[in-house]
Amino acid sequence: MPMTDNETTPKTPTHDHGADSTQLWNADLAPTQESQRTWTWVNISALWIGMAVCVPAYLLASGLIAQGMSGWQAMSTVLLGNLIVLVPMLLIGHAGARYGVPFPVLLRAPFGTIGARLPGLLRGLVACGWFGIQTWVGGFAMYQILNAVSGQAFIGEPLPFIDIDTAQLICFLVFWTVQVYFIANGIESIRWLETFAAPLLILAALALLVWAYVNGGGFGSMLNQPSEFVAGGTREGQFWRVFWPSLTAMVGFWSTLSLNIPDFTRFARSQRDQVIGQAIGLPLPMAMLAFVSVAVTSATVVVFGETIWDPVVLAGRLGGTAAILGLVFLLLATLTTNLAANVVAPANGFSNIAPRHISFKMGGYITAGLGIAIMPWKLLESAGSYLFVWLVGYSSLLGPIAGILISDYFFVRRCRLNTSAFYQRNGEYEYHKGWNLYGLLALLLGIAPSIAGFLTAIGVLDNAPALLVRIYDYAWFVGAFTAGVFYYLFMRLNRQPTQK
Repeated sequence: MPMTDNETTPKTPTHDHGADSTQLWNADLAPTQESQRTWTWVNISALWIGMAVCVPAYLLASGLIAQGMSGWQAMSTVLLGNLIVLVPMLLIGHAGARYGVPFPVLLRAPFGTIGARLPGLLRGLVACGWFGIQTWVGGFAMYQILNAVSGQAFIGEPLPFIDIDTAQLICFLVFWTVQVYFIANGIESIRWLETFAAPLLILAALALLVWAYVNGGGFGSMLNQPSEFVAGGTREGQFWRVFWPSLTAMVGFWSTLSLNIPDFTRFARSQRDQVIGQAIGLPLPMAMLAFVSVAVTSATVVVFGETIWDPVVLAGRLGGTAAILGLVFLLLATLTTNLAANVVAPANGFSNIAPRHISFKMGGYITAGLGIAIMPWKLLESAGSYLFVWLVGYSSLLGPIAGILISDYFFVRRCRLNTSAFYQRNGEYEYHKGWNLYGLLALLLGIAPSIAGFLTAIGVLDNAPALLVRIYDYAWFVGAFTAGVFYYLFMRLNRQPTQK
């Protein structure tokens, strides 16, 4: 696998095939030029810190404790999942750094110039869901601040149908508006915010850890609590039944970014910057946050007599100045994560559907609108639905896309792409009227093994064969491997040429 520095690529597509390429190109989808590739490993690490230190990431480890794991089991599961997902991050990020193209354009190699819109849309819709979840978390933090300074004056009756009160809805919409401001100012404003916020977020996490240590009686009592799976525990002998879907959920958490990481690495100065930046910025902050999450969640049992796994709720329970400062940092953490992780991908994805009519900004506005429509607070009603329905469910869609991208770029094309052909109809990536049917078939074959387990998890099916339910526990891994292998075989057996 070559890890060479960036190659110069053309800014605009050529039209030597005589087809109308404007349906494939706009300024936001064009390859980056050398002058635009200014992100160092520090910028990329800061980007990851800004994304990793957030409430949903905190909920990963604390949610595992709620499922019965001990502190060490939860932290180890989170760390292992992030080391695993770092591999496709670096592999898929290689193409972005080398050729300067965003994720929706890179998809044109395995899926076709038009067919790429389908997996791009799947990735974008998942990001819209995450955008809504993070916006709800930020809005709820604002709601907690208002109640902390007003003596709970803003608590009201839930509104019909939407099931939250008026103040919660207003806070949700206010936080949504703040994010739309950054969308309007483009990706450079997002980079500035990430770099500025990264050290503040680390300090906030360490402050929370100090609180847990002081009030929880040290780390020993917190981290040595046995899991519920030990002999005599309430879930004796069930560890592996929880571990495997949990590991899949940990991988699924960042499987979204493992796909569209070229949206960021296309701005990297070199392969070295994207590799070092991601290797430092992803697993280490996630491991640190997992430790904070475990320690703080365990400390809440000592301090409040109950397990509080949501840091927003915890900040509200603390009261006083500490609560307000904590919630302000939660707002900052949520803002940095949401803008980088859940706006860039769908904005580019929607732009790819109709480049002549949808710019990056318009794609961001569409993302923001869909984030409201899904009513995200309903997805966070319990730890079980968050971990096993939402995270594992969408990983069964995104794993196959990752497998196909890696298979196409490294094994079929040997890291050689025709950048100009990305923006041409009737070019190398046109296939059959813009659709590579082998890519689509491989995608379906990668998704298929997890369908029965997913339908069982959401209650559509009362039961399914045990093997299919177990496969769903490994949805991302099964999907990525199955789709990648089938794609390689289809392309090789049909003698699809590599780029010369």
